[in-house]
Amino acid sequence: MLESLQTFDATLLSRIQFGFTITFHILFPALSIGLAGFLVVLEALWLRTGEERYWRLLRFWTTVFALSFGMGVVSGIVLAYQFGTNWSGLMAKAGQILGPLLSYETLTAFFLEASFLGVLLFGWKRVSRRTHFISTVMVALGTCISAFWIMASNSWMQTPAGFTVRDGVFYPADWWAIIFNPSFLVRYAHMLMAAYLASALVVAGVAAWYLLNNRFVPLARPMLALAFVMIVPLAPLQVIIGDMAGLIVRDYQPAKLAAMEAQWETGVMPLRLFAIPNQQAARNDFEIGIPKLGSLITQHSFDAPVKGLREFPPAERPNAAIIFWTFRVMVGIGFLMLAIALTASVLAIKKRLFTSRWFLRALTFASPLGFVAIVAGWYTAEIGRQPYVIYGLLRTADAVSPVTTGDVALSLTSFVIFYSAVFGAGFWYLARTIRSGPVEVTLPAAPVLGNRPLAGMSPAAAK
Repeated sequence: MLESLQTFDATLLSRIQFGFTITFHILFPALSIGLAGFLVVLEALWLRTGEERYWRLLRFWTTVFALSFGMGVVSGIVLAYQFGTNWSGLMAKAGQILGPLLSYETLTAFFLEASFLGVLLFGWKRVSRRTHFISTVMVALGTCISAFWIMASNSWMQTPAGFTVRDGVFYPADWWAIIFNPSFLVRYAHMLMAAYLASALVVAGVAAWYLLNNRFVPLARPMLALAFVMIVPLAPLQVIIGDMAGLIVRDYQPAKLAAMEAQWETGVMPLRLFAIPNQQAARNDFEIGIPKLGSLITQHSFDAPVKGLREFPPAERPNAAIIFWTFRVMVGIGFLMLAIALTASVLAIKKRLFTSRWFLRALTFASPLGFVAIVAGWYTAEIGRQPYVIYGLLRTADAVSPVTTGDVALSLTSFVIFYSAVFGAGFWYLARTIRSGPVEVTLPAAPVLGNRPLAGMSPAAAK
């Protein structure tokens, strides 16, 4: 009995530790993905027009990108080590598949980013403008390739395919089926859209803060406009992709869907606007819902039944009390982004986008919400597949390392202290950089595209 309790405690603490470290880590790659794309747009505009405002914005956001990229690398290394220290059971059973997928991320994405990152950061006066722009594009491409392999490996754990099992060990049978498993493409698109939207919302919030404080106004205006060039089309697109992701959960992870909606009994499902799921009693307290609308959203039919959690053994049920709310936080922020996009469009038509102070204040408060949605969505996906680490095939309790509760508690405490100090300092310096703003930076001596001066520049400026 004591031994089983200690195993449970070590498993739970290992899950908490991995959740804690990945909560920090996921913020930085998401910001890096979005900002890398933004840097490509800024540099293209600068090369096309030669306007100093784009140059200053490019240098400013390059600094922010470098900080987020560096913190992402540091926090990512910790996650890789935890597969061996805390989840050796998973790697012993599925390392034949997960190991190569994670290695491909290093070989294709990390090496590509490392090769061109130095040119992006330090090559302004050392290489031609064309070479520098290509480097920026390669770094942006590298961030997307990195997300490709990470999402491929995680999606395989959610909807495993293309494997065989011999003596309890998973072996690859079809790499194409492993990589492009049933949930991969939709989840990959969902993650990329989330990263771009979250980053664009940060850019919009920073620009709004500058405008409210009458700082860097000539730079804040194009910054805000470019942010909404990304937000306006992507916000409704993300709603569509999110619906597609929900349909995949419906088809492949019915217990997760039931927990997300706190659906205990099989039947036509309401859209629950509020409820307090009672996991022990298998019911909802203080429920408020709209009849049949939940079935319409998840089944695309008013009368289609949804399988309830009572259909699954208690040991097979995800924790509805948690993911019911994390799912609603994610969806709520998604629709809030859609409302922000629509409001910005109306204000832009009325030529009041840069002067509506109430909207600018709202943007400053909304700037971190994209990352809140990413974390909430990640919690929904990961907690929702419990008690399995490979859905339906390998239980989390069988994937944990044979470590003691005390060892995991010590490492978790160390992580909390270390992360609070290191990343607290990182966030402080990031906030300080944003507060300082796009300071004046000397233009390169000869900013030329090929052999021609940049458009919009006088011959004297080109010299």
